[in-house]
Amino acid sequence: MAKEKLVMIKEADLTNNCPECFNQDLKLSFYQKHKAGKLFNSITNEVTSKIVCRKCGTDIYPVSWTDDIERSFKYYEKMVIPDRSTLTFTSLFWILSLLLIAVVAAGVYFLIQ
Repeated sequence: MAKEKLVMIKEADLTNNCPECFNQDLKLSFYQKHKAGKLFNSITNEVTSKIVCRKCGTDIYPVSWTDDIERSFKYYEKMVIPDRSTLTFTSLFWILSLLLIAVVAAGVYFLIQ
């Protein structure tokens, strides 16, 4: 099973008011999902975001966003450029592939003989 990891793409400080404590110290973070397995490593197109108040430590969910927070979020969302989605194979994949090709080639050789 592949292990999933969120890698931070961009982080920004917002000066909007927190809906919980009305402090103006918010942090907006964008993350991209990376998967790592025994046979492959991949970067997905999935980008997630999170807004946290630094004073009270609460996560601010979209339900409680004000219009100002939503405008700031859309602005920074346009600025985020995620890494290109890729799929790279590990050396174990290539060794198993070459081993399988060698076994099939040997089977065909002995079948012809």
